[in-house]
Amino acid sequence: MNSFLGHMQINIDVQHIGFYKEFFAFLDWKVIYEDDSAIAVADKNGSSVWFIPTLNKARNDYDGLGMNHLAIGVSSQAEVDQAVVWLEKQGLPALFETPQHRPDFADSEDETYYQVMFESPDKILLEVVYTGPKQE
Repeated sequence: MNSFLGHMQINIDVQHIGFYKEFFAFLDWKVIYEDDSAIAVADKNGSSVWFIPTLNKARNDYDGLGMNHLAIGVSSQAEVDQAVVWLEKQGLPALFETPQHRPDFADSEDETYYQVMFESPDKILLEVVYTGPKQE
């Protein structure tokens, strides 16, 4: 079977649409749908994430039942660091002592798993991660 991620829907407070539009534009994702209450973005492979207005005020708990986080892969350690700078400009702190290398997630001693974790304004846990050969 040749399967792939088609799309994901994340329910948000409509007042935060601008954050998701700016963050995914920073990551070079394309807006494929937008109106006053929703936005959808797609990566270069066509996988998409839809940010839709929430229907109730239940809060997300990423340590509870359900999705823990959404990870966006990038091509280099430098791009993770660029994301950290972008997040700082938005006033969003990095979480869990990131950015950091996670040798426990790397495939070998010559590779790295370098990540930054943060919460969106809707308390959705997001990660920007580079996996591959260690880079200076």
